[in-house]
Amino acid sequence: MSSSATKVDRAALVRRALVELVAENGFRGTSMTAVADRAGVATGTAYVHYQSKDDLVLGAYVEVKAALAAIAATASGGSPRELFNSIWLAIHSHLATDPVQAQFLVQVESSPYAVAAHEAALGSAGLLEEDQFAALKNALVALPPLVLWDLGMGPAIRAVAFGTELTAGALDELAAACWRAVGRS
Repeated sequence: MSSSATKVDRAALVRRALVELVAENGFRGTSMTAVADRAGVATGTAYVHYQSKDDLVLGAYVEVKAALAAIAATASGGSPRELFNSIWLAIHSHLATDPVQAQFLVQVESSPYAVAAHEAALGSAGLLEEDQFAALKNALVALPPLVLWDLGMGPAIRAVAFGTELTAGALDELAAACWRAVGRS
């Protein structure tokens, strides 16, 4: 076995540990020492990868949003509304497989980190920055991106974060309601 095959991505372990601890305990209950302990690394190792808890929060948020952007990139639909619905359902489904991510997103998006985290994510993995989403972007009402995100995807995230189980029909209705909140028509 080569050394590269056994190499552990300690930065990824630290980010995941933060996501889990923030989901469980909130920000105040999550110290860098606790993150390092959960990740199975020394506290100094966590600081090698992230200068501060703030940097780590932003890094973890960007990673979670990048995963959502990758899911969104696989969505398809003819009209902007159909594309939105496909993205919405795919994001909900993805988060349902790992509700800790949804719980982390709720914590970040309800905190003083919200604006900085959202801007960092848009800068690196915005859901609407790719060419294939140009039509969808043009079909959205003129609101700040953070507001569009919250109105459009917030209910999908919160449903998973709070363990709300919905039928396929209820998910379709919720996605349609979110479209009505953010779509021009």
